[in-house]
Amino acid sequence: MIEKPSEFQLNEITLGQKKTFDVQITEKIVEQFAELSGDYNPLHMNEKFAKSKKFKNRICHGMLLSSFFSRLIGMYLPGKNSLYFSQTINFQLPCFVNQKITVSGEVKEIIHSIKTIILETKIFNDSNECLIDGTANVIIH
Repeated sequence: MIEKPSEFQLNEITLGQKKTFDVQITEKIVEQFAELSGDYNPLHMNEKFAKSKKFKNRICHGMLLSSFFSRLIGMYLPGKNSLYFSQTINFQLPCFVNQKITVSGEVKEIIHSIKTIILETKIFNDSNECLIDGTANVIIH
């Protein structure tokens, strides 16, 4: 069953409002993303190769991780009434296959005149290290 998105209106959103959720980065997810994106770099697909480059395991695609910001915005904060306008992405650390991540968004600014919110977006690993951070601009209809 597909989860129903939140339906926040602009007047229901507050500064500091947050949403987080967890995702297990499985081999299947990485393989599906490689098929969808066409990115079969051996750092993502070959454990022996990744280890030869001094990583402890295969590395998850950075854009796969950042794609979870789309779920954050489209499903949770603000959800149904959102139009994802822009996103900055800063890759801080690698994520490895079979690691659990936490995706986080926090409302940092509300611009009523253009019906826009600005979210601080972050992804953490299971050791609470920041893997990705950035800022999302979202129009609310």
